[in-house]
Amino acid sequence: MKAGRYIAIEGPIGVGKSTLAGRLAADLDAGLLDEAPDDNPFLGDFYDNPAAHALPAQLFFLLQRARQVDSLRQSDLFGGGCVADFMFDKDPLFARLTLSGPELALYEDIYARLAWQAPRPDCVIYLDAPLDTLMARIARRGRPAEANLERDYLARVVSAYRAHFATYDATRLVRVDAEAMDLVGNDADYRALLSALERPVTVQSLPQT
Repeated sequence: MKAGRYIAIEGPIGVGKSTLAGRLAADLDAGLLDEAPDDNPFLGDFYDNPAAHALPAQLFFLLQRARQVDSLRQSDLFGGGCVADFMFDKDPLFARLTLSGPELALYEDIYARLAWQAPRPDCVIYLDAPLDTLMARIARRGRPAEANLERDYLARVVSAYRAHFATYDATRLVRVDAEAMDLVGNDADYRALLSALERPVTVQSLPQT
């Protein structure tokens, strides 16, 4: 891994971002930025009652991500490269699903004041999987905050991610079918991803189509 290289992993809830980020960071001897959704004290209330708790949940994530991305300026972390299980500029994707009117305007003003200083990843790995697969994985991991996550909300998140990355061209993009490929349990699939990260291709998909 080249010194200073910054890889961000993205995708909907339950797709396996954190697990992959931890493995990549360890294998590439890179720093790890972990989104840590369990630290958000508003998340469980948001899933219980989205209309009442969307703004504090979203602002907590925004400020948390801003602090984490700011740590990329620390030479001891970024000097050896970094793998993150999120990218800062995806934050509005969730906000636009849950906020409207003055609350959305407030969020966008705060986001604009923070976004200018966020470094851009050298490569983004986008993990996608069918809705049923995601719901099953979320149920299996059993996080208390996600106990009341609604299928309809997750479907909207999946759709928003697919629309976002259908036209994404800000940096290199590796699209991964996270149902067809097992990046944790199948070494061949994982090696295919490592190989893809080294290819000088702007956009590529795994498995190859």
